[in-house]
Amino acid sequence: MSIFDINPDIKRAETLSSEFYTDEKYFHESKEKIFARTWQMVSTIDEIENIKPVNLLNTPILLTKTDEKINCFSNVCTHRGKILIENECQASGIRCGYHGRRFALDGKFLSMPEFETAENFPSEKDNLPRIPCEIWNKFVFVSLNQIAKLGEFLREVKNVNLENLKFVSSKDYEVKAHWALYCENYLEGFHVPFVHKSLNEVIDYGTYTTEVFRYSSLQKAFDNQGSVAAHYFFIFPNLMLNFYPWGLSVNIVKPIETDLTQVSYLTFVADESKLNYGAGADLETVEFEDQTVVESVQKGIKSRFYDKGRYSPTREKGTHHFHRLIAEFMNL
Repeated sequence: MSIFDINPDIKRAETLSSEFYTDEKYFHESKEKIFARTWQMVSTIDEIENIKPVNLLNTPILLTKTDEKINCFSNVCTHRGKILIENECQASGIRCGYHGRRFALDGKFLSMPEFETAENFPSEKDNLPRIPCEIWNKFVFVSLNQIAKLGEFLREVKNVNLENLKFVSSKDYEVKAHWALYCENYLEGFHVPFVHKSLNEVIDYGTYTTEVFRYSSLQKAFDNQGSVAAHYFFIFPNLMLNFYPWGLSVNIVKPIETDLTQVSYLTFVADESKLNYGAGADLETVEFEDQTVVESVQKGIKSRFYDKGRYSPTREKGTHHFHRLIAEFMNL
C-alpha cells in the first residue's frame, strides 16, 4: 500500500508518513514529481537586464530579454553539452566557449565553425530547447514539465496589484530540515501562541482563518482591532506571498537535501511608515523561531516511535490540503 494516501476527511485523516521526510528515494522523486511539474519563481523582471543564468533542480536554464520580452531556454550547448553562460552578462548573442557555436538571444542556432560538410545541418535540434516561462506581475515563473498553466496555480491571487511595490532586499537562510516540514509549519497558525509570543500579541488568534483552493491556500490574520494584519498566500508546492500593510514578503522554499532546505526571502515595500508595526514588524525573529521548531521536528520524525500524526480539524486545514496535494503528485 502506498504511503501517499491521505483521507480527504480531515476529521479521520492521518498525516504523511515520516518515511516521506527521511527516505532519499522520496526526496528525489518529489523533485521530479512535484517541483518539475509545478511553477517555480526564478527571478523578478527587473533582475533580467540582458542575460541571466539560473539553476533549477540541477537544470541549467537561461533567461534573456529581447525587446522587453523574456525568453527561457536550456543553458547547455546543443553541440557537446557545455554550459553556455556561467554568470550574468550583457551581450547581443550567445557563443559557446568550447567550439564557438553561436545562438541568438531567443535561443535560435546561428552558426558553427567547421560544419560546412555536415549533412542535414542545422536542424531544429540545434536550437536551444525552449522551457515554459510565464510572467505574473513583477515575477518570472518557469516549469520544467508543467502539469497545468500558471494561472491555475495563481487563480485566487492573480488579481493582486503589486505596482506600487519597490524591491528592497533579499536574503537566503539555510534550514536543517526537509522542505515540506518548513511549508507545513507555514500553513497553520496553530503554533503561533506556542512559538511566536511577540506575533501572538499583535494578532487575534481566535479570528485566524484558513481557506483552501485547488493549488493554493490563504491564511488571514487579524489584529486586535479587527483589521487584517496579514494575508498569507501559499502557492503549491513552495511559494509564500505574505502581504502586510507595508508591502510584500516573498519566501521561496528550495529543496537541497533530505534534511537541508534553502529559503530565499525577497522584500518589497510600498509604505515604509508601516514597517515597524503589526504582524510584519519583526519577520527575522519569527523566521528564526520557525527554523528552530522545524529543525526540532526534523530530528523528531527520525524516531523509531513516530510514523504519523493526526490533524486538528479547526486549525490544520492548510497542512491537510498540502499533504493531499503531495499525495496526488507523488501518485501520478
